[in-house]
Amino acid sequence: MSNKIPESEPSPSRKRARNEEPEPQSENDVVNSHSLSLEENFAFSDTLMALRMMRAQFPHIQKVSVPPFVLQSQLYSSIKNRTEVDREIESLKREKVVRIFKLNTGQDDHAIMFTDDYISQIERVVKRMEENSKNDLEVFEWFKTHVVQSKLDPSIGHQELV
Repeated sequence: MSNKIPESEPSPSRKRARNEEPEPQSENDVVNSHSLSLEENFAFSDTLMALRMMRAQFPHIQKVSVPPFVLQSQLYSSIKNRTEVDREIESLKREKVVRIFKLNTGQDDHAIMFTDDYISQIERVVKRMEENSKNDLEVFEWFKTHVVQSKLDPSIGHQELV
């Protein structure tokens, strides 16, 4: 019995030279590669889905202008991985999808509100003040432009507003 290893032969295939044109792809190949890249880049966020579901369940009471919000503790009880919830909330906050508010309840809990709902609430207050002919409405526009868009922390100090 011979333990001789057969010598390797050069591969019949050859590498494409750099100056050669690539082979044209069929339309199906282009569509399939595009679809795969979209699938790879598009990931559902459990936290965002949970926030949307909880927001949809928020009670709508006539003549009460409480914008829908979700407690962070509610998210923790709905999604097993708290670390993932925290990461996704931070990401949503940086993307200006949600706003986080520190609650003054003595508990270490935060309210999470969609930024669009927060802006809508500000605009409702402005309309209500216009009806009462108040003249100090510019502060709301300044707040939306300078604070809501740039200050992402749950609390904003006086020095940050000056």
